[in-house]
Amino acid sequence: MNIENIIFDVDGTLWDSTGEVAKAWNLAVKELGIECEEITSDTLKREFGKPMNVIADHLFPSASAAEKERALELCCMYEHEVLERCEENLLYPGVKELFLKKNQLEQYVLDTECYGDTKKSKGENIRLVIERNHLQNCVYVGDTEGDCEAAKAAGIPFIFAAYGF
Repeated sequence: MNIENIIFDVDGTLWDSTGEVAKAWNLAVKELGIECEEITSDTLKREFGKPMNVIADHLFPSASAAEKERALELCCMYEHEVLERCEENLLYPGVKELFLKKNQLEQYVLDTECYGDTKKSKGENIRLVIERNHLQNCVYVGDTEGDCEAAKAAGIPFIFAAYGF
């Protein structure tokens, strides 16, 4: 197979944003009054790559389904705000590829997608990117078993980034 298009997972594959994201998520759950253990970088490293509903079940076990949904929405919103303001280089050492505004590589990125925008699974979001851009001969690069499963669900090969989460 000749690879023509590469789709990257972000967290754990291109960068480690878990420290900044933990701050945002803790702010969101505090604002909503959801009782849970403090969310740390290590907590998120164990959770990222799983479906968002599973993450919500693990992090907010006593919350109702509606509270979990609202928490995820607010967490995603605050996460985007915190990462936009972050001036720290979160890329893994040696990772030059991608990263939009933070790394002046917009010309190489055709599209992005995430749960916060679609409320769809990672596999469905990969398929959306492929379909929207009429991509052929794609491969997905990620760092977790969940990423591997998402690539399978999208019907494309997977490359494992062993240095990630």
